[in-house]
Amino acid sequence: MDAAPDYSIVLPAYNEATLLPATLDHLRAAMAATPLRGEIVVCDNNSIDRTADLARAGGARVVFEPVNQISRARNSGARAARGRYLVFVDADTLVPSSLLHQALEALGSGRACGGGAAVAMEGISGGLAGRLLGLWNALSRGRRLAAGSFVFVRREAFVAVGGFSEQVYASEEIWLSRDLKRWGRTRGFEFVILDEAVTTSGRKARWYPAPVLVAVTIGFLLCPFLVRSRRYCWLWYRRPAHP
Repeated sequence: MDAAPDYSIVLPAYNEATLLPATLDHLRAAMAATPLRGEIVVCDNNSIDRTADLARAGGARVVFEPVNQISRARNSGARAARGRYLVFVDADTLVPSSLLHQALEALGSGRACGGGAAVAMEGISGGLAGRLLGLWNALSRGRRLAAGSFVFVRREAFVAVGGFSEQVYASEEIWLSRDLKRWGRTRGFEFVILDEAVTTSGRKARWYPAPVLVAVTIGFLLCPFLVRSRRYCWLWYRRPAHP
């Protein structure tokens, strides 16, 4: 087996044949611009399309998670990863080279146990969706909470806090952020949110009317325990018949 890489980029992927190739292209370009040695691990979360084949064609190592749950897919990918740093990227997200470099530099400096980045949404600049995104970015910076589209962490910290919670079907990155902040606080590490943004797909804003997105968000705010309900978290698991 080759020597272990310095870092691993882990992508959970369920039926992502349309957007995954572009994500992998951008990741390979970003990885080529950093002096550290990395690998890409795609966790095929029980896809019924060509996700796994396209991941392999894009240079990724593929593992399989049969239970369709985002946190399980992230954790399965992490278990297969060999790097001392873990970077979690969504399959519909484009990562700039400079941002990957900043994340790895923060982990390598010894000041950060983990972190995230701001989020831009493709095709979304205004309207209600744009305002919600701006609100999230302000909350992310203020409370130091990572968005699931880009999370980076030292492996020992990830293992120590138990990885992503498999008790929830959404917001697993929020729980991980809180756990890592507590872990790092007692060990002299920060949890940082980088100013540069990843660009993620705006497909949900195109698939569903803004009032639907707002209603789901308000439901979580009023009843946080709903993240434990797969049925209520349908927005993350269901797609229109003709998106």
